[in-house]
Amino acid sequence: MRSQFSKANDIAVLLIDIEAELRRLHWWASEPPGEEALASTAPFCADTLTLEQWLQFVFIPRMRHLIDCDMALPGDCGIAPLAEVVWAENKKASQTLIGLLVAVDQRLGA
Repeated sequence: MRSQFSKANDIAVLLIDIEAELRRLHWWASEPPGEEALASTAPFCADTLTLEQWLQFVFIPRMRHLIDCDMALPGDCGIAPLAEVVWAENKKASQTLIGLLVAVDQRLGA
């Protein structure tokens, strides 16, 4: 069984790769959404943010905070199945990003 430290390191590397892929796709925003949009209580802030925005402004910062503070990571988030639906029309372009999200889901569920 791999340690929590190894899991955190694996996730940290995946977060870097996700950010790089969002930037490569030009899906990385230069300006954050408003505080109201970020305060959504809906899963993935689906009522106020795009999935790309949620990854950039909610998921990545929260996961980095958990890792930096040596806090417990969540279980499987189920991000990849949502991404497959959301980006179905951009399947070819988003294939690498979805693969990274699959890896995150698998690693958090391990």
